[in-house]
This record gives sequence, C-alpha cells and structure tokens, in this order.
Amino acid sequence: MSIRSMTGFAQVKGQLNDQLAFTLSLKSVNHRFLDLHFRLPSDSDALEMKLRNCLKEKLARGHVELTLSLQGTGNASLSLDRELVSGYIQAFRTAAAEFGLAAEPDLNVILRIPGVLDSAVSANHADLQTAVLAKLNEVLNLLDEMRQQEGQSTVRELRQRMKGIKGACREVEKHRQATLRTYTEKLSARVQELVGSQVEPERILQEAALLVDRSDIQEELVRLDSHVQHFFDLLDKGGEVGKKLDFLLQEMNREANTLLSKTSGLAGEALKITEAGLSMKADIEKAREQVQNLE
Repeated sequence: MSIRSMTGFAQVKGQLNDQLAFTLSLKSVNHRFLDLHFRLPSDSDALEMKLRNCLKEKLARGHVELTLSLQGTGNASLSLDRELVSGYIQAFRTAAAEFGLAAEPDLNVILRIPGVLDSAVSANHADLQTAVLAKLNEVLNLLDEMRQQEGQSTVRELRQRMKGIKGACREVEKHRQATLRTYTEKLSARVQELVGSQVEPERILQEAALLVDRSDIQEELVRLDSHVQHFFDLLDKGGEVGKKLDFLLQEMNREANTLLSKTSGLAGEALKITEAGLSMKADIEKAREQVQNLE
C-alpha cells in the first residue's frame, strides 16, 4: 500500500433529474486524527450519517470537508412565497401608519428576503441520497489519487533527507577520533595552567581517556544509523506510517542534540563534528515538516 499525503481536493458533478444537478466536493488537509466536517442541504441528517460511515472506512487521518451543493438547471423555474410577501407588506404598511410615514414597500427589497424566491424544484431526499452515494466512490478515488501523488513526492523528499543524515553520520564518524586529541590537549593545557609543567604525560592521557569515554558519541551514531534504517523500512512498507515516522524523527533529533552537547566547546578538526551535527538537525527538521502531511 502506497503512502498518502493528507492534502488533497476532488470534485464530481451529478444529475438528480432534468431540473436539478449537484456538486460533491472533498477537501482534506493534515490533522492528527480523522476530523470530518459536512456542508449539506437542510434536512440531510440521514445522508450525513451514511457519508460519515463511508469516509471513516476509506480515510484514516486528516481534516476533511465534504460539501454538497444543489444547482437548478435551465429548465428550473422560481416560485414566490406569497404568504411571506403578503406578511411583509402588511407589516410594512402597519408600521408606516403607526409612525405617520408616507412610504410604500420596495419590491427589490422584498425579493431579497431569504425564502421569498425559491426554486420550484425540490429534491426528494431518498433520490438525492441514492444519487450522492453513487458518486461518493468516484470523488473518493479522485481524492485518493491526488493524496497518493502528493505522498510519493513527499517520500522522495524524505529519502533525500535520510541520505543527508547518513552522510552527516559518516562525517561525524570520520572525525570522532579527533575528539581524543582535542580533549588531551585541552586537559593538558588546563592542568599545566593550574599546577605548572610538572605533570606526567601518562596521567594526562588517563584523564583524557576517562573524559572521552564519558563524552564518546559512538552510541548516538549507532542509534541514529538504526533509526534511519528503520525509517527507510517504513517508507518501503508503505501504508499509514505518518505517526511512526514522526516518532522516529523525534528520536533522531534527541540523538543529534546529545551528540552536539557532548562535542560542544571543541576546537580544531573536531569542529567538523559540530558542522555535521547541525546539518543533521537541519535535515531532521525539514523531514518533520514533510511527515506532518502524511497519513
């Protein structure tokens, strides 16, 4: 199963009868869970329940908006709500007489009152439900195609980011031995500053070795390599892996922070470890932005 983005849009049109058509639209963006919202004609509760159940079967995550709008065709005519118009005119003239005003109702204003003009065509709820549900799979398939295309593009980007992280790890490993020399020089200078030059070199090496052992970054490199490999495995497996990938990136970021904290304050060749670590964090952050959109 391919990896899908949570971002997509699809729209289909349908015909209810020779006087009434409809448009069914689906729009989705990223969200931690499946968050469904419906914009339907009034008195569509039964249809909404069926649409909701269908969407839950097809979609796992995302903020999804489904919109159903009805459109009258050229054959449709308009009807006038005469009772509403009569009531408005009567109320208008009563108010004018009560306040001593010489005025007559404006027909343009009356026709803009909600409900005064309505299509003479009304949708039978059962027919509308049947027609919309018949189009639901079509619009879902279109949405799925777009989400898959977006997902494939994101996967390519993520693979590049993981390769960048692996490259940074190799760069760190290449300069890791430089930390021993750096710590040795730093410790020697500090000890000589405090007690003079009468210091045994063997003692300095022992202290430096202990310091390096506590500050060694090999474990972080091993865990980073393991996380990156697991990340690749999930991309190859596909499916709904967004949350798992996000968790792995959080772990990578934690290891990168530890690596940088252990090598902070180093000079010379060991500075290249810091540069590689910062490059690693940049790739991790960019990957996290992409993963947020995956289902």
